[in-house]
Amino acid sequence: MTRKVTEVSDLNDCRPATPWQRVTGAVHAWRTRRHEHAPPTGDTGSSAPEQVPGASTLWRMRTTVKDEPGSLAVLCTALAEHRVDILSLQTHPLAAGTVDEFLLRAPGELPASGIATAVRTAGGTDTWIERADAHDLVDAPTRVLGLAARTAVDAAELPLALRQLLGRCTIRSLPAQAGGGRAPDGVPVEGALDETVMRLRGPEGGVITVERPYLPFTPTEFARARALVELDARLGPRVPHGRDVLTLAEGRDITVRRADTRDLEAARAMHERCSDRTLKLRYHGPVGDAGRYLNHLLSPRYGRTLAVQTASGRLVGLGHLLWDGDETEVALIVEDAWQRRGVGAELLRRLVGMAGEAGCSSVYAVTQASNTGMVAAMRGLELPLDYQVEEGTLVITARLGDAAAEQAASLGNASAP
Repeated sequence: MTRKVTEVSDLNDCRPATPWQRVTGAVHAWRTRRHEHAPPTGDTGSSAPEQVPGASTLWRMRTTVKDEPGSLAVLCTALAEHRVDILSLQTHPLAAGTVDEFLLRAPGELPASGIATAVRTAGGTDTWIERADAHDLVDAPTRVLGLAARTAVDAAELPLALRQLLGRCTIRSLPAQAGGGRAPDGVPVEGALDETVMRLRGPEGGVITVERPYLPFTPTEFARARALVELDARLGPRVPHGRDVLTLAEGRDITVRRADTRDLEAARAMHERCSDRTLKLRYHGPVGDAGRYLNHLLSPRYGRTLAVQTASGRLVGLGHLLWDGDETEVALIVEDAWQRRGVGAELLRRLVGMAGEAGCSSVYAVTQASNTGMVAAMRGLELPLDYQVEEGTLVITARLGDAAAEQAASLGNASAP
């Protein structure tokens, strides 16, 4: 059977349901239904780019060949007959046969189906092929070392590193069971691999589940992912230590820095100083429940958090960038006494810069039309915006692309203190 894919499922970090997230949960479900689709068939459809005579196309391809002398040579010869250049090759040994992963440069007029047919004729089975880009030209060891370095600096990089390591996939984090810290579902310390699903013991004792329905994981990929998670666990909690001191228009200084669960008590104290209206606009539910889930929101496993503090060290604002597929969520809360001073807009600009650096294609905010501050801050990004009302809740989506990349570059290190 031949499998051809150009788009697979997004990274979608599944966060536990909470009472104050009932409205946003419904919005997330609607957004998921909106983006559900069957895997495309390679080069068909109106979105296929127009071919330029003499141009070439990069492809990533996997196929299974018999573990016999000469089988790979037959496959390479078949590709050469179609003027397909092999730029790199990785082998993934299996119990029966070998999965060969290629980076190919093919004539622009040669479709994915033509390559797949040539491979099948040469004895390849279970072939998978998708478009590649210049980032795929980096060899595997260099890419893995780079991902390890990023993860070592920032714990929030782990989900993104796994995605870049394994391609487009769905990643879910499940917390450890209450009482005893055991991982749910009895996942062994060494993890478990079941074709298109791998389960790894998370750094805090929970489980990280990675699914890639249209392309089974190989033991080599499983070993790489497990090593990355083990590195993260050994290094423990960490965020970049940089911070920026900014002067507001009124002349007062504030500090913007990264935050994590070590800021839990300060965040709870800020919530206690916030009005019921501010908490309702942020959490869309009972204000008494708002502080119960800060430990989750501050965890780098689910995204990145920026904190704003005064010269005295009091925390007066939080901005969250929560991994939720390509349309990553942004959320803000600013203490009442510090609202309408530009604090929220500054947080949002920095979060969007971080999203652009992470390769996100969009960010969205779940709010209400009455939250004029958040609506104004989103408009202030000067990015293309989409508006959608779902069950009385306003969802504003900012499309990133080149504009966000330029914004992230202009912010530089300030976008990730």
